[in-house]
Amino acid sequence: MHSIFSISNLLFKACRPRHWTKNLLVFTAPLFSFQVELLIWLKSLQALICFCLLSSAVYILNDVIDAKSDRLHPIKKYRPIAAKLLAAEIACIFSLFLIFISLYLGFLVSNLLLLILSIYLLIIYCLKLKQEPLFDLLCISSGFLLRAIAGGVSSDLIISPWFLLSIGLLALFLALEKRKAEIRNISINHIKTRKVLQRYSLPLLLRIESLVATSSFVTYSLWAAGPALQGAKTSWMLLTVPFVLIGIFQYQLLSDPDEAIRRSKKNSDQTPENPEKILLQDKGIRITVISWLLTTIFIGLTTT
Repeated sequence: MHSIFSISNLLFKACRPRHWTKNLLVFTAPLFSFQVELLIWLKSLQALICFCLLSSAVYILNDVIDAKSDRLHPIKKYRPIAAKLLAAEIACIFSLFLIFISLYLGFLVSNLLLLILSIYLLIIYCLKLKQEPLFDLLCISSGFLLRAIAGGVSSDLIISPWFLLSIGLLALFLALEKRKAEIRNISINHIKTRKVLQRYSLPLLLRIESLVATSSFVTYSLWAAGPALQGAKTSWMLLTVPFVLIGIFQYQLLSDPDEAIRRSKKNSDQTPENPEKILLQDKGIRITVISWLLTTIFIGLTTT
């Protein structure tokens, strides 16, 4: 009995529940449509559950595939599979079970949601693309974009192309910050845990980051301008633009090498390499996100 409990605990840890915060993107469609119908939110909740199960299945399979390289990483080496606490065979079986449940639940919601989940799974496991520079960044950002689309198709809501572009670019920005943190980690530990990192350099990532960060802010602003530009339901969403700008600045501060060194003395795990932990633990990011969310809700309540 104790053994079963231990395995269950390790499987749950391997699912990386902290990463489920990424799946909250499925609620963007009903949130920005300012819809209050219970059915719409319930369908989005179903999409959230599907992505939580599917993303966890992907994390587990990735841990099995990358176990050897993860053992060389200062943080990833403590993951259950890399640490040899959880058998790869058990992990694979559980992962396949999660994939089946996720796809089945997606099918119950709509055929379009099932298609989105299938595309997500296909892109994530294009192993060749994940080993190619730049394409690996697009694979990561497409996962976030598909989450936002899933919230719309599951609720039969139309999402502005400007907003989808904003989501995609902001996700690409986070992917770039993650790679930057990994490059700096290599300079400290002199160990490359990803083959694709051999093709990257910090100057290259900084040039791309500048373009992506600017584009993200511009596309979000165009969306927030309102119906005149086929954007948000109301131009009052322009009030949220400063929070997006502050959020981008704050994240760039966190990724600054000197700032990263200062923060590592307090919490070595709170780096752009782990964006989900920054969202949960960094005070500045939390305040910015909550302020943006409350402002959006206020605008929705006053304009409907």
